[in-house]
Amino acid sequence: MTIIFAHRGSSGTHPENTFAAYKEAVRVGAEGIELDVQLTKDDELVVIHDHTVGRTTNGTGFVRDYTLEELQRLDAGAWFHERFQGERIPVLKEVFTWMQSNDLILNIELKNVTVDLPCLEELVLNEIESFNLADRIIISTFDHYSLKKINELNPKIECAILYLEKLYEPWNYAANIGAKGLHTHSPKTDRVMIKEAERRGFPVRVYTVNHEERIKELLEDGCSAIFTDYPEKALAVRKMVDK
Repeated sequence: MTIIFAHRGSSGTHPENTFAAYKEAVRVGAEGIELDVQLTKDDELVVIHDHTVGRTTNGTGFVRDYTLEELQRLDAGAWFHERFQGERIPVLKEVFTWMQSNDLILNIELKNVTVDLPCLEELVLNEIESFNLADRIIISTFDHYSLKKINELNPKIECAILYLEKLYEPWNYAANIGAKGLHTHSPKTDRVMIKEAERRGFPVRVYTVNHEERIKELLEDGCSAIFTDYPEKALAVRKMVDK
């Protein structure tokens, strides 16, 4: 069965990377959540996509220039709709605590490809280990050196290469750095690659897929997972395809 990951939570219907979006993903039945992690000024692990706070909060400036206490004073929901006023930027350990009450799979994207975040890998792994969540976590990033480091530090954690363009035999490239999954951009993903990668034991998880027809195609192609902003819609399509 193709797993449905809620991309930044149910981000098409709720403010991305907030507990409102994560709880909605659970409510509609998504099996997984994808979120983004980076560091504050005081090296706390927070969940936000952009390196600046202006798009998704009422603040301005770079995430890295805020302490955790300062970040958590910002409103991360009202930009989406007034009914979400008061939503905060989550701390990763808060998400991990919440995961004790469900059986979600969590994809953590490390936001370190354009900004240097020293020790991000070690800090994330320490939190995963302290909450005993290694078997429910996938780590991805566009920084493949970072994935290599993760694999060397803890090969039990599944890593997946995140990439935009087509790669020749991406399973070989992934294996070279110790990654076990392929997180592929939907426009650059085709049936032949999916079938061959899955045959070789490399799950293909496609992002970010919001249109019903494309969701249906990928389900029929047999990819392991889909990342979508609209998990309820994707689940409805999957139910229809599975009939």
